[in-house]
Amino acid sequence: MNDKNSDERWMRRCLDLARCGRYGAPPNPMVGAVIVCDGRIIGEGYHRRCGEAHAEVNAVNSVRPSDRPLLRHSTIYVSLEPCAHFGRTPPCAELIARLGIPHVVVGCVDPFARVQGRGIAMLREAGCDVTVGVLDAECRELNRRFFVFHTHHRPYITLKWAQSSDGFIDRQRSGGMPARLSSPRSLMEVHRLRAQHGAILVGHSTLRLDHPRLDVRCWPGASPRRLVLGHVSPDELPGGFEAFADRSELLDTLYRDGVQSLLVEGGAQTLASFLADGVWDEARVEVTGTALGDGVAAPVVPCGHPVHTERHFGSLILHYRNKAAADLDE
Repeated sequence: MNDKNSDERWMRRCLDLARCGRYGAPPNPMVGAVIVCDGRIIGEGYHRRCGEAHAEVNAVNSVRPSDRPLLRHSTIYVSLEPCAHFGRTPPCAELIARLGIPHVVVGCVDPFARVQGRGIAMLREAGCDVTVGVLDAECRELNRRFFVFHTHHRPYITLKWAQSSDGFIDRQRSGGMPARLSSPRSLMEVHRLRAQHGAILVGHSTLRLDHPRLDVRCWPGASPRRLVLGHVSPDELPGGFEAFADRSELLDTLYRDGVQSLLVEGGAQTLASFLADGVWDEARVEVTGTALGDGVAAPVVPCGHPVHTERHFGSLILHYRNKAAADLDE
């Protein structure tokens, strides 16, 4: 196995480890680290929870006492650049240099302004041989929300809706219950999606017509911050909800508060406005087998965006990615 293939092999292990922190690490990025000596893993770890030890520290701590002397002859693989600043924990780049680990392989550069190449520079100044960019795209993809937050200075935005087989998101109505397009099983997937986001948004009309709870009931995890876009009087606003008249103000507030992800659930006009202005990163569209015949037209994702399709519980699920927003991250 040549060096490139070997590096990619161990970096894939870093990514597998990093995913174990998907629920505990945010708002920090998911990071995995593997320490290898002569083709053998002697230590590995991942960032488990925000405020706790980083992946590199956990990897070092997992090394058996009998293998500690091997650190000075090892390579440490890390999916994201080691930090170079004192935050809730000391700098990982300093730890690696102090332990005398001679070779460091980094998946991608950290976009956070307090790191952003400083960790790599610190390691090189200490005499470490540093390789950067192994599985760069995969490493960036894993933490795409973190990257968007720090490069676009706004939360990562996911649009979600269900539509009928004939292209409607709801019946035309002035009250009453909305059309039930999602199955109980797909509703559980909606709650899983909610648990993965820091905030959730609906428009004023959806709040008035549907009285949504916007919480997480069918999946483990905390409920997101609940937001409404539009002019809402204090009497209309349920407890625990926040209203914003302006989208820019909303996104600026979330960025300032450190909220890295926003799920937009409707209604049709709110979703269409995000699509029309290109202010979105991915969209999840559930096309059900139900036909409504007439009603509120579903939003339309503009042509040219990558789409992945799958079938679940009798529905077609379309996953879109905003190519323009993704290109800005490069």
